[in-house]
This record gives sequence, structure tokens and C-alpha cells, in this order.
Amino acid sequence: MRLEKKATVASSSVAALLVFLKLAVGILSGSIAILASAIDSLLDLTVSLFNYFALHNAEKHPDEQFHFGRSKLEPLAAVIEGTIISLSALFILYEAIAKIIHPEDMRHMSEGIYVMIASFIITGFLVAFLNYVANKTKNMVIKADALHYKTDLFSNGAVLFALVAIHYTGEQLIDPVLGIAIAVYMIYSAIPIVKEGVLMLLDVALPKEDIDKIIQIIKEEPEITNFHYLQTRVSGSHIFISFHAVFNVSISLYDAHLIADKVELKIKKLFPEDKKLHILIHMDPYDDAEMNEEEEEW
Repeated sequence: MRLEKKATVASSSVAALLVFLKLAVGILSGSIAILASAIDSLLDLTVSLFNYFALHNAEKHPDEQFHFGRSKLEPLAAVIEGTIISLSALFILYEAIAKIIHPEDMRHMSEGIYVMIASFIITGFLVAFLNYVANKTKNMVIKADALHYKTDLFSNGAVLFALVAIHYTGEQLIDPVLGIAIAVYMIYSAIPIVKEGVLMLLDVALPKEDIDKIIQIIKEEPEITNFHYLQTRVSGSHIFISFHAVFNVSISLYDAHLIADKVELKIKKLFPEDKKLHILIHMDPYDDAEMNEEEEEW
């Protein structure tokens, strides 16, 4: 099994353990903060399982059913994850407001504190392992997973602080107020995840700075007299680039192909090694830009 997949298995296992511990203590104690943390861990489990599924299937080679592969599984998973996070945050928000309206003293405080201490320590070890894998493999999915669990580390610390504060001050309002803060933070974190996933599903183009660099590489090739119909799109870890390169009519197909290969290699060097580039260069013996514009209008 690849190291990246081992990392997703480890994160899924840890998340499952934390869900069981937090959910049990959250229900027994009546703590909204612990319950919110339990749901957050449940989301972590979902995210890690999605990451494993995405890594396993997105790497499959194109076949008769999927000619361009399954790279869009990654943004699709991101949209689903972000939606689940948002819905869960709304549930936590509802429970927190209900507890403010109908106050209820927390129970089993000591057990809650012990569980959150254990959660903090376990999550800390997991973050360290995921960072190690991310630095070694340069995999974007694992980097995102490491960042996600790092935010959980801070969240667990905040809940632990709140439980200790309630234990010593007796102020029960701290619990639902922290639950509301966690819910707002979860929604705030989910918005960019959903947005990025939707943009990729809609075949979002590369950023302008990357497109400008591609144009510069094409213009620097003296044998290419002009170019047009430059198109780019991002799909997970895959980047698709295509354009029409205009050559002198007298150039041989062999020489034109060598030049196209050289341009393709330069473009690939613009991006990190973990990105999979798919570059298609259409070689024109004359400038047919106007013809393409008419077809687009039609």
C-alpha cells in the first residue's frame, strides 16, 4: 500500500476512535462543546474516507467508460464534504441556541476533560505523521488532510479550555457559546472547500499568472509565428492545456512536432511535480484564428 493511502487509513482510524469517545461522553455529559467536537470528528472520518476513495479511484487510468480518467472525484468529494460540514454546523448551532434558552447543567465533567486531553494528544501525533507524509510525498490531498486535523487540534484545545473553565467557575453558559463559535467556524471553513470543488467541476481555468507564463513560453519560441485558442482547466490534481500553434507553411511536420515537444516540456516545468499535465498542441500551417472565432460565434 502506498504511503499516501496508509496516511488516510491512519487518519480514518483515529477519527473513528475519537468519534466513539467524544460522542459517548458528549451524550452522557450533555456538553454541546463536546458534542460539537464529536460531530467534527465524524466529519474528519468522512473526509478521510473520501480522501482514500478519491486517491484510490482518481489515479485509475482512463478506460472505455472514462476517457479522461476520474480526476473529478476529488472536487466532487470536496463539494460533498463541505456540504456535510455546513449541515452539521447548523445542527450544532441549533443545539447550542436551545441550550441557551433552556439551560441544563453539565454532568460527568471529569470524564469529559479526560476525553478531550486524550483527543488533543492523539490528534497531535496524527498531525505530526500527516505532515511527515505530506512533506515526503508532496501529495496535495494529504497536505489538506494535515491542515484539516491541525485545525481540529486547536478546536480540541479550545473545548478542553472551556471544560476546565466550567469546572472551576461553574458558568454553564461557556459551553453553548463555545458550541456556537465552533459552528460558525465550521461553516466559515466549509465555504472555500465547496467553492473550490464547484469551480473545478465547472472546469475553472488556471489563474491568470499561470496563463501569462504559458503565453510567454509560446511567444519565446521563434518558429511559432502566432497562436490562438488557448484553453486551460483544472480537475483535481490534473491540469489540461490546449492551444493552436501557427508555424510557417514550409516547416516539416517532424520539425514542428519537435518544437511542440520542447514547448510542452517548458510548460510542464511551471507546475509542481505532483500535478499531472495534459497538454495538447494543435499545429497549424497557417493562421486560422478567424475561422475558429466564426465557429465559436455559430
